[in-house]
Amino acid sequence: MTSFLKAAPVLLAMLAAGTVQASSKLIVVQDNGGVSALPYYQDLNLVPESGPPPLKGLLSGGAYPVKTPEMTPGSVVGRTINAPGLQPLFLIGDDPMSRTWLTQHLQQLQQLQAVGLVVNVTSAARFDEIRRLAPGLQLEPTPASDIANRLGLKHYPVLITSTTIQQQ
Repeated sequence: MTSFLKAAPVLLAMLAAGTVQASSKLIVVQDNGGVSALPYYQDLNLVPESGPPPLKGLLSGGAYPVKTPEMTPGSVVGRTINAPGLQPLFLIGDDPMSRTWLTQHLQQLQQLQAVGLVVNVTSAARFDEIRRLAPGLQLEPTPASDIANRLGLKHYPVLITSTTIQQQ
């Protein structure tokens, strides 16, 4: 169940984006007896009773507020990392420092085709304001606690590539 809970946000985002289609028929891969997990799946409402899946999460504005309590706006000391194949990404919030940084680094971020994670934002309207500052960039309202802990990050805005963590 723990691995399902870790994967649930990704699955929900994929369902919302239409990358995966929900099916009304569950397929049993393995049954070792015990208590059915069906009530947990029904509570998630992943399988619609009929018709197309309802829009939830990111598409309907149900994912707000997005919070990453481990991170706040502030200075980041650059360093090298070794993460071959990592697509460039940047972490920002809904604050003046992040907005200024985004505007100043927009051309570089566009050239890198970096994906932006908006790690602290209160509403869909505020997220849309940030999105307007970043034409041509993919932005996602996403908590980044796991990334912050794994990379030892306490502050944003920050650009993460396969070789560096930098703010400049």
